[in-house]
Amino acid sequence: MALQKIDFAPGINKEGTQYTADSGWYDADKVRFRKGKPEKIGGWEKYASASYKGIARSILDWVTGVGTKYFGIGTNLKFYVAAGTEYSDITPLRATTSAGDATFAATNGSSTITVTETSHGAVNNDFVTFSDAATLGGNITAAVLNQEYQIVNVLTANTFTITAKDTSGDTVTANASDSGNGGGSTVAAFQINTGLNTWVDSTGWGVGVWNAGTWNSSTSLSSTNQLRLYTQDSFADDLIFNVRGGGVYYWDESGGTGARGVALSAVSGASDAPVAALQVMVSDVDRHVIAFGVNPIGSSTINPLFVRWSDQENAVDWTPTAVNTSGGQVLSSGSQIIGAVKTRQEILIWTDFGLQSMRFVGSPFIFQFASVAEGVSMISPKAAVAVGDAVFFMDNRGFYVYRGSVERLPCTVLDYVLSNLNTAQTGKVFAASNPDYSEVMWFYPVGNGDTDITNYVAFNYLENVWTIGTMARGTWNYAPSRNNPVASSCDTDNVNTNYLYNQELGYNADGAELAAYIESGDLELSDGEQFIMIRKIIPDFNFGGTAENVNMTLTLKGKDYPLNTASTLTTATVGATTAQSHVRARSRDIIFRVESSGTDYNWRLGTPRFDMRTDGRR
Repeated sequence: MALQKIDFAPGINKEGTQYTADSGWYDADKVRFRKGKPEKIGGWEKYASASYKGIARSILDWVTGVGTKYFGIGTNLKFYVAAGTEYSDITPLRATTSAGDATFAATNGSSTITVTETSHGAVNNDFVTFSDAATLGGNITAAVLNQEYQIVNVLTANTFTITAKDTSGDTVTANASDSGNGGGSTVAAFQINTGLNTWVDSTGWGVGVWNAGTWNSSTSLSSTNQLRLYTQDSFADDLIFNVRGGGVYYWDESGGTGARGVALSAVSGASDAPVAALQVMVSDVDRHVIAFGVNPIGSSTINPLFVRWSDQENAVDWTPTAVNTSGGQVLSSGSQIIGAVKTRQEILIWTDFGLQSMRFVGSPFIFQFASVAEGVSMISPKAAVAVGDAVFFMDNRGFYVYRGSVERLPCTVLDYVLSNLNTAQTGKVFAASNPDYSEVMWFYPVGNGDTDITNYVAFNYLENVWTIGTMARGTWNYAPSRNNPVASSCDTDNVNTNYLYNQELGYNADGAELAAYIESGDLELSDGEQFIMIRKIIPDFNFGGTAENVNMTLTLKGKDYPLNTASTLTTATVGATTAQSHVRARSRDIIFRVESSGTDYNWRLGTPRFDMRTDGRR
């Protein structure tokens, strides 16, 4: 017998079979590669104990001139800013009614209140705040009425229902004395319409609010019946944010976190500011606010190929004149802008036809546009991320990098990702960066139907290796002003209770076990002509955290032919000081699996040694 080192090839390779991944790794979860060796990824903890409403698909980290750190958080239900660990609702208002326009009706024994407001413009799940209402009598007091409510059901263009609650959020049931209209002074402040948590790829039956129009009628996509995607960027201390396909808004930081965002076109001094766009950003050096897929001046309808920008260092002046730098350009190819990413010295714009570059060149043209590549696009509006001088992106056929020109990335897990991707929900796919580990990642939904994100694929761009895993996240921000990247949960079962997480922090999954594993391809001797006998494993690990909690399981699986199902031959438990594990495994092909359980530790695999020999041909 002789000890043999096995140096497994780095990266996960699922482009062939487990047999063809010989001497490499075939499957993994929550494992990354660093210097060619696999290790458990970092853990995560809640950024704050407080939760927020909706699924966040946009996070922005920015710092003011006096050092105040903020997060902007856009969900399908609300928009928040976080200063410290408090989430402040700054969702803009779309309408505030005149006193007495809104009236209420309650039914004895029911918690449902019917609100009448002519042409209210609301959709299911919208939020409205009532003020100055008088009591209906009995249980439905003024305190019950005068607060924020989420609309349960839009009945008609003039009526909707809410569920009565007290100030602590508990449901209130009307009694026999509840009647009246809440007085003649009630004011209703409606927040901007909420969006869906579902990507809709086309128009037609089922797109809009159920029964809102004629039965089986076609419904045009809008910001209210499409997956809610925000984009946002800081402008000095302030924030500019945009609902994809909807309004463009401005939050003035000097007003504090108690102030709501307002329409950019309503800000003092605004001139021809956009009222609807697909995306907004602020250019780096020249400081123009740019809107992509935006309404032309004099229109409120989006031109999906139109790019407009404000005057330099002026977020509200969008009227081109001889003395400012405002302007616009209609892109020459494609039918719509999918998304844009700013990188050093240029902005990249993806249409459904190709990729274009937008560069600041100064007067008189301000920006110059050039086609970079045709026949490539993005699989979703958020499927690209910039890292240094490179931009990585995903389309519906593969992964790419732009470094002055577009190159396709060879990917050893491509078929696995694309074959498991939920093609009906590709609009949820987003890219993320983790520069501390030289990684870019794409998070994506799998399966069929209205599913949310559960999986990720990661690429180490320094070592050119891929890995895969599971993690439910709505969005991710590297957060350069913070100590850790920040990501959002996507709990659709408890949509009003979602959280931000500090990623790459500690060893646990928000205090719970962060299980991780990696599994090899088939190992064999003499092309499988002879059986392998393994009697002993010499483990090689580095551990961090609490040594007494280390609980690693080494598993040897076996099969005689590639199409056989592998069965477990033996397992061994490894602690922080385990010198060797005596096992007994015999098979033509051996699969080696490493997995961890328990809390408060991490691990990195080195080069394990196996006491192995040939064991005949039968």
